[in-house]
Amino acid sequence: MTSIFLILLLSFDFSPDIKQVVQEYHTLETEASEVSFIDKYHGSHEASVMAYVTSIAMKQAEYSQNPMRKLQLFQENKTILNELIDTHPSNIHLRYVRLLSQENTPDFLGYNEYIEEDKLILKNILDVEDETDYLDNFIRANTSL
Repeated sequence: MTSIFLILLLSFDFSPDIKQVVQEYHTLETEASEVSFIDKYHGSHEASVMAYVTSIAMKQAEYSQNPMRKLQLFQENKTILNELIDTHPSNIHLRYVRLLSQENTPDFLGYNEYIEEDKLILKNILDVEDETDYLDNFIRANTSL
């Protein structure tokens, strides 16, 4: 009986509450808390959760002493985020995280090609009452919108 329960338990994909993920994401202040966040949510297959994990993984580049490793971490995670958006172009969390990342990335890295596109999509969603309204305050507070 116990093994049947365990098999059933493992067969379900437990998706974290995205509102909780967003809240936690915005409270991260240290490298240790960021690593803990990545560890906690890295197994999620939900695109919205993956956006926040990828963003924090990208941010980990700032803690590396090796300039080549910094660039490699940044580029790898930038690619992951862009590929997620290619797969889920209407996901508001992906667009928010990418805009946030682009607006906070140093200019010399050249990660700014999607700013206007993401701003347009986010601006349109801010004008609509929907299930993502909890995200509106974060968008306004943390981006140029």
